[in-house]
Amino acid sequence: MATTSKNKLSGKARVAGDPCRSLGPVSNLEEHVQPDWWSKIFNSTYLKTDADVVDDHIITTGEIDLFLKIANLLPEMKILDLSCGQGRHSLELARRGFHSVEGLDRSRYLIQKAKSQAKKENLTVRFREGEARNLPYPNDTFDVIMILGNSFGYFETIQDDLRVLREVFRVMKPWGRLLIDVADGDYLRAQFQPRSWEWIDKSHFVCRERSLSLDRQRLISREVITNVERGVIADQFYAERLYTRESIEEIMNTAGFSTIAFHGEINTGSQRNQDLGMMEKRIIMTASVRKEWTPVKKKKEDIKNIVVLLGDPSKLDPLKPQSVFDDDDFYTIDQLKNALREVESHNFSFLCNHDTIIHDLEKLKPRIDFVFNLCDEGYNNDARKELHIPSVLEILEIEYTGSGPQCLAFCYDKSLVRGIAKEMEIPVPDGFFIKPEDSIYEMSFRFPVIVKPNLGDSSFGITQRSVAHGIEDLVNAIAEIRENSGYEKPILVEEFLTGKDLSIGIIGNPPDSYEVLPIIEEDYSNLPPELPRICAYEAKWIPDSPYWKITSVPAQLPEETEKFIVECCLKLFERLECKDYSRFDWRLDALGNPKLLEVNPNPGWCWDGHLAKMAKIKSKSYSGMLGSILHAAESRIGRKTNRD
Repeated sequence: MATTSKNKLSGKARVAGDPCRSLGPVSNLEEHVQPDWWSKIFNSTYLKTDADVVDDHIITTGEIDLFLKIANLLPEMKILDLSCGQGRHSLELARRGFHSVEGLDRSRYLIQKAKSQAKKENLTVRFREGEARNLPYPNDTFDVIMILGNSFGYFETIQDDLRVLREVFRVMKPWGRLLIDVADGDYLRAQFQPRSWEWIDKSHFVCRERSLSLDRQRLISREVITNVERGVIADQFYAERLYTRESIEEIMNTAGFSTIAFHGEINTGSQRNQDLGMMEKRIIMTASVRKEWTPVKKKKEDIKNIVVLLGDPSKLDPLKPQSVFDDDDFYTIDQLKNALREVESHNFSFLCNHDTIIHDLEKLKPRIDFVFNLCDEGYNNDARKELHIPSVLEILEIEYTGSGPQCLAFCYDKSLVRGIAKEMEIPVPDGFFIKPEDSIYEMSFRFPVIVKPNLGDSSFGITQRSVAHGIEDLVNAIAEIRENSGYEKPILVEEFLTGKDLSIGIIGNPPDSYEVLPIIEEDYSNLPPELPRICAYEAKWIPDSPYWKITSVPAQLPEETEKFIVECCLKLFERLECKDYSRFDWRLDALGNPKLLEVNPNPGWCWDGHLAKMAKIKSKSYSGMLGSILHAAESRIGRKTNRD
C-alpha cells in the first residue's frame, strides 16, 4: 500500500504512461473494482495525479510538525512508517535527526523511489517492500507506528483492516503508540464530488467519477487519465472504506488498542486548489499498546533462572503522589522487562504479589538460582520494610542481589550514616538532630539550612519550602515535615550547600571487582532563579513542577576532588556492607569542598534513574547496566559458595 489515497487504479496492470482503451460509460462503478486494486495503482501516474498533496514539501513538513506534537516523537524512538509510499514522512523525520526510522510499502516503484531519495540526501532510513497484513518484523519491535496520508481502509473487507491493526499491535513494543489519520467518513458521504476533472500538468488531465458502494461503507472512484498527445493512459477503479470516529474507535478496540484519542482534523490544502478527494478532510488519532513482552527463547545450556522481586501494584504506596501505581510506574516495569530480555543466559520470572510472596518463593526455590531484588518500595510498599525483603530471603536461604538487611537499616537513617562518615573522617554538612519530642533547638551554624526527614528516601518530605533562610522559615519547614511524615519521626537539619549537586554510582564489590560510574551533577539552569537548587520530591514525582526541568549532566570537577569522592565512596561501600551496586550523593560547598549527603544501597534501578544516566554516559545500555549488577551478584555468590 502507499502513503496516500487521494485517487488510485484500474483492474488491469499496465506500464504507467502507455496509452490504453477506456471502458467508456459504465452504469455501476463498484462492479469494476478489483479486490487487489491497491497492488497495481501506486506508480508514476499516481505521483502525477496526487502530486499536489503527496509531493508538496510544505504540506509534508507541516504535517510532521503537527505529528511530532501529537505523538511526542523523540529521535531515539524506533519508528515504522507503514504504507509509506515514496517515504515523504520517513525522509522528513530523518532530516530532523531521527535515526531509527523504517518505511514499508506494497509498491515496489514507490519503495525504489524512496530508497533513491534517501541515498541522494545521505539519510539513514531503511525502506522495504512488504504487506501490511503480514508484517515482516518480530514481535515487540517498534516504539511508534505511523499510518499516515489516509493509507488505511484499502482492502475489500473490514476483516482485512482488522488484520492490519492486529499485525501493528503484534510488532509494537508494550506502551508503543500508533499514530494514524483516515478520511472523515461522515464528511465524505455527504460532500464527495460525483464528477470532476482537472489539469495535472500541461500535458495531462484527469476525469473522475465517484459513487457510494451498495452498503454505503466505501467510496468507489474512477479515474480516466489522459495525455493530450497520446490519449487515455489509464482508466482505473478503486475503493476506500469510510471510517467515522465511532467505527475507527470500535475496530481499534477490537484489535486490542488502549488509550484511544482523537486530535482534531487535517484540512488539506493544494496549490492546484482542485479536487482533493479522500485527502480533503482527515481524522487524526492515537492509541497505545498494553501487553506483556513476548518471551525470548534462549538456549538451555548454562541458563540461570532468576526471580525478580518488585513492589506490589495492587497496594497503596505512600511515597507516590496519588499513593498508587500509575501509568509511569507500569511503563517503568515494562522497560525493565524489555531490558532483561536482552540479558543473555538468564531466564526471568517476576513476583509482585506481596500477599503470597513468601509462599511463592518457597515454591520456586528448587528451580531458581537467585533473586534479583528490585523491591525498593519495601514489603507491602512500606519503605520502612525494605530490609524485610532480604530478611525473608535469608530466612528462606535464597541468594539475592543487592545489600542485606543491616546495610539497608543503617542507610535508612541519615543521621547514623553521618556519624559513621564523621568517624571515618569523611566530611558531611554541619547539622543537628531533632527528636520527636524536641520543641527547642540550638543552631551552631548559619542560615540557609535544609530540613528533611531523618528516615526515608526518594526525597520524600523534601520540597522547595525545606530550605530555610531564617528562624520563621525553619519553624515552618519543621512543622510541614511533622505534619506530612508524622510527629513521631526525627528530623535532620543541615547547612544548605550551594555548590554542585553530585551523584556517583558503583557496581560490583570492592575491593575484588568493581566499576565506578561517571559522576553526574544536577543541572539547575532551567529552574526559576527564586527557587532553591535542590533535587526535591517535585523533581522526581510531579511533572507539572518547574523542578521537573532539572536534568543530569556529566560533572566537571578538579581531578583531586573527583579522586577524593571516589576514595570515600569505596570506603563507605565496604564499611556499610553495601553489595553489588550503590549510589552516593554529595554536594560541594561554596568553596568547592565535597561533603557527603546520603548513601543509597539498592538505589533506583529504573530506565531513566540516576544510575542508568551514569551508565549511559559510559556508553553502557540500560540492559547492560542491569546485566552488570547481575554479574556482580553472581560473582559474589560464587565466591561465597566456594568458601562454604
